[in-house]
Amino acid sequence: MGAFFSSNILAIFLFFSLLPSEFGLFEGVEGLGVNYGQVANNLPSPDKVLTLLSSLKITKARIYDTNPRVLTAFANSGIDLVVTVPNEVVGVLMDKNQALQWVTTNIKPYFPSTNITGIAVGNEIFTTNDSLLMSNLVPAMISIYNALAKFGLESYIHVSTANSLAVLANSYPPSAGVFRSDLVGVMAPFLKFLAETRSPFWINAYPYFAYKGDPNRVPLDYVLFNPNSGMVDPYTKRHYDNMLYAQVDAVIVANNRMGYGDLQVSVSETGWPSKGDPDELGATIQNAEVYNKNLLRRQLVNEGTPLRPTQRLEVYIFALFNEDEKPGPTSERNYGLFKPDGTMAYNVGLKSSSTGTASVSLTSSATKVLS
Repeated sequence: MGAFFSSNILAIFLFFSLLPSEFGLFEGVEGLGVNYGQVANNLPSPDKVLTLLSSLKITKARIYDTNPRVLTAFANSGIDLVVTVPNEVVGVLMDKNQALQWVTTNIKPYFPSTNITGIAVGNEIFTTNDSLLMSNLVPAMISIYNALAKFGLESYIHVSTANSLAVLANSYPPSAGVFRSDLVGVMAPFLKFLAETRSPFWINAYPYFAYKGDPNRVPLDYVLFNPNSGMVDPYTKRHYDNMLYAQVDAVIVANNRMGYGDLQVSVSETGWPSKGDPDELGATIQNAEVYNKNLLRRQLVNEGTPLRPTQRLEVYIFALFNEDEKPGPTSERNYGLFKPDGTMAYNVGLKSSSTGTASVSLTSSATKVLS
């Protein structure tokens, strides 16, 4: 399998190298990154992944741990990297000494060679129904931030956490966005921390789930960014022609209701599965191709949402690869833009520009160091 992948990735790299330099599937999009998940037993080595990302002109990525092989491979690559603290470690890192040791081991040896730009402390913690984990989150974030400050890194590496859209009690219309009442008590100190450290609010937003849950009422073209009549928020009169932007604006409104309307909101995950179980309506190659292709086109022009039209929306696409060991329904293992052998799961269809301007780029911020 290793030799097969090596020949494939070399062929892909040579293919891109022979094309005009402006051909980069994701080049030229400042706010777009890709999630590099590794829950699989057949993925290429990090150095081969770097070759793939570089050939595509991808300059932002997010990983779900602090894998030293990835951090080392990405050193001096020009790729911004967001790393993640696993949920099960969050409670331990409340302790300032443990947080200092974690930063000393997982961040300090690699930065700035590896451009680590963010630390996601856990993933979707506020919707785990684990009250202890939820209450531990902000103290752990504070401890990690203070540990970064001891090394003078707090202004280079932001600290946040990725949230499920389910933190909202209501997201439609966007102007009615509000956090769940049972989460207000834990959201208040979290939002305060983000504001004080100027860190982004990360949201995992998947219009696919809305369509799958109610296909008779949610128009497919609306969730796929295809031409459609869209919806007008009855209170603000803002027009929305896609669900992702409506979801993001609902989060902005919810933050504002808590007194933190100026926080940057970024999409830490979004994507569409190319395959699913019989009851997973809409999980097809065709829909996945259209969703990501249309999203990339929007990102190419650095588009903002109707609520913040002049502020480009940072988006991380989920995911780089299909991951064969992810639990759950078939769709969970089929979000990748690429198969593990380096071939495309489908073609997002972006073309090179004859003007010398690049096409597009993918998910998150950070760098690395060679020992």
